[in-house]
Amino acid sequence: MKKPPTLLLHASLLLIAGVLTAAESPPPIDEATLDEWSKPYRGWHYHPGPVIPSDLKIPGHEGFRSFDVPNVYQLPGRPGVWFMSLIGFNGQGYNSFVVESTDLVEWTKPRLAMGFGKEGEFDFGGCVLGAYLYESCDIKAPRMLKQRDGKFWTLYGCYAKQGGYEIDPGYEGVAASADGLIWTRVGDKPILSVHDADCGDWEKDCIYQPWLLEHGGRFYNFYNAKRMMPEGVEQMGMATSDDLLKWKRYPGNPVVRVRPGGYDERFCSDGKVFRAGDHWVMFYFGVGHGFNFGGDHFGAHIMVAFSRDLEHWTAHPQPLYKAGGHPGGLDRQYAHKISLVHNPANDTFYMFYCATGDKGRCIGLLTSKPLTAAAR
Repeated sequence: MKKPPTLLLHASLLLIAGVLTAAESPPPIDEATLDEWSKPYRGWHYHPGPVIPSDLKIPGHEGFRSFDVPNVYQLPGRPGVWFMSLIGFNGQGYNSFVVESTDLVEWTKPRLAMGFGKEGEFDFGGCVLGAYLYESCDIKAPRMLKQRDGKFWTLYGCYAKQGGYEIDPGYEGVAASADGLIWTRVGDKPILSVHDADCGDWEKDCIYQPWLLEHGGRFYNFYNAKRMMPEGVEQMGMATSDDLLKWKRYPGNPVVRVRPGGYDERFCSDGKVFRAGDHWVMFYFGVGHGFNFGGDHFGAHIMVAFSRDLEHWTAHPQPLYKAGGHPGGLDRQYAHKISLVHNPANDTFYMFYCATGDKGRCIGLLTSKPLTAAAR
């Protein structure tokens, strides 16, 4: 999940991306179907400013800023209230925080959700919450946390070292919570790392952020990971589990791959997966097409891929939303790391995203319909 560098993509990228033979995978989803399935997630309307500013000044944690990785959820017994976890960086590493809202626009009561792990542990460098176990993975379902064994659960990304921005290699852990607000690590070892016996060549340098869903009695973890070559390429993989603690990587990884010449030529990262009728939708961010390699302008764009079976994915070649679209310059550089929520009160999708531009690194909001005070 590192900020993409402005380095020329190495010509040998195809060796990392790999190619599945026709016998190993079903035919890709055709262009007309990609257009049809992606249509509900295009044509966004802008919220004028950040919903979370780059310098939120959280009481007791004022040194954390540049907020990132929003993920919205609800809690049983709290109707009409949404919560959002997000991360802040203090120059040493990440902490995860939580805010709350009654209208999905104004967010208040920021406080710590999960801080640094103990020195010497795999999450000492900070924790990135957000891969929650939801009651439903349907795209329009409430983002209601599900209890398992009397607790709420999440996967999280983390780092073993403090002292910088996402120091390799990253890891993933499991955390649980009694109230859905304060989270504690479960287990002494990471669930995914570059040291695992089944770690692929494509992911051997760093493991990043997970996404959790439950389907058909199994748990699925969609995660992005990196191999340096030497610039660094991120792609999306998948692992499965029966108990949230022991995970096995999918042998066909990566499931969403970088595409030479595409908007995801360098990165396809931070996937968020939902069920939409008879198919699956993955929102992710891509970095690639449109680079100005001689200067310092490059973009991270919101992309989408589709699947019928959670294993074989076809990505739409065009972004759902391109960086630089916000008229206030909010996402002039990056538009990425989304959290999608459907509000049944106004039949509107709210897409929260990490926007980097004229207002620093902050949380922006796009909606599928224009918002008015009466329509919230």
